[in-house]
Amino acid sequence: MNASASNPCVAETAPGRRKAIRTMGGIALASMLPAPWVRAASAVRIGYVSPQTGPLAVFAEPDAYTLAQMRRALAGGLRIGGQNHAVEIVYKDSQSSSNRAAEVTADLILKDKVDIVVAASTPETTNPVADQCELNGVPCVTNDTPWQPHFFGRGGDPKQGFEWTYHFFWGLEDIIGVYASLWEQIPTSKTVGALWPNDSDGNAWGDARMGFPPVLQKKGFKLIDKGRYQSPSDNFSTYLNEFKKSGVDIVTGVVPPPDFANFWSQSGQQGFRPKIVTVAKASEFPAAIEAFGDRAAGLSVEVWWSPAHPFRSSLTGQSSAQLAADYTRESGRQWTMPLAFKHALFEVAVDALKRAEGRSPAAIRDAIRQSNLATMVGPVNFRTGPVPNVSKTPLVAGQWKRRGKALDLVIVENSQAPMIAVQDKLAAIA
Repeated sequence: MNASASNPCVAETAPGRRKAIRTMGGIALASMLPAPWVRAASAVRIGYVSPQTGPLAVFAEPDAYTLAQMRRALAGGLRIGGQNHAVEIVYKDSQSSSNRAAEVTADLILKDKVDIVVAASTPETTNPVADQCELNGVPCVTNDTPWQPHFFGRGGDPKQGFEWTYHFFWGLEDIIGVYASLWEQIPTSKTVGALWPNDSDGNAWGDARMGFPPVLQKKGFKLIDKGRYQSPSDNFSTYLNEFKKSGVDIVTGVVPPPDFANFWSQSGQQGFRPKIVTVAKASEFPAAIEAFGDRAAGLSVEVWWSPAHPFRSSLTGQSSAQLAADYTRESGRQWTMPLAFKHALFEVAVDALKRAEGRSPAAIRDAIRQSNLATMVGPVNFRTGPVPNVSKTPLVAGQWKRRGKALDLVIVENSQAPMIAVQDKLAAIA
């Protein structure tokens, strides 16, 4: 039984909704896992949306490894509702575009007839994917977007929540707490320059009521905010001039890697030398950090996961350190934070499928709702809040430090997650 045959929300979608989905545009080619996957009529299908191309492609770097690992882990199929099913994963590229993410999710639901959809990598991916699943009554699990931009960005009501879509990640309250505690480790002017793009993340982080501004003010930091910039951007002169004039010692933001590369290069050219630079997105990934050359050392960032995290996989039994080491051995690349969250998406999806009383969307949804699973990124329990359909994961902060020729992301702050050990202290950028 497939999702559309068993779910009236899919099989009997209102004409207006069907027309809206059809007019969204082209069909993305599915990238199926290769042989030896069994293509049987009874196979359970997991749809997976990820930004394989475009400015967010760095988030998808671990995808090939994760899909190969899932192929091995699920080679024997899954037992659901008393019957064994082969497993297929239908992999589609959002192209780092919200519109494209919605289009390929509609294809997964209406053409590929998937049983469940998983997605990650910023609101540009998770929000449109979840919206399509909510519209069509298809179970969905997402992560790697702070919960406020995901929940409230989709019009979520804390009194009601959503029916079909579930999300696990940390929130703005966690990252604000982590950053503020990090910045208090060394003497500064406590003047913070903000780089917030005009997108879902930037608008949420810079929100005057629920974002960084009110909390930083309470903690005694002065915020220099020139407003949202339009991404992509190759000219940050007005920001740099204001930051220098205002005595900014700390720079923060949530900036795509290409934009930050431009900002950081221009900072050096124009003689702007802050003591602390803690920027999300741009400095989270080894591949992006390498492009900054010698100026990468000393950058700091929130850390969602690392080899030092004290968690294990419910699917493979690997520790965090073992997953990171295996990834490096298989790919030749340094570990990266999205690796564990991609892995955990499938942990939660597979656990729910195993516990579901059948293949119907409602049965799978109910199993997701009751999730209480120890995963590679920590416990996932959608009944714990802070709002319906959301489970929070722990957050710490790290700094890129040179270890010989290589740069390593070292944990330097754990005020919000003391179960994760600190490895070193924050040092001012040289």
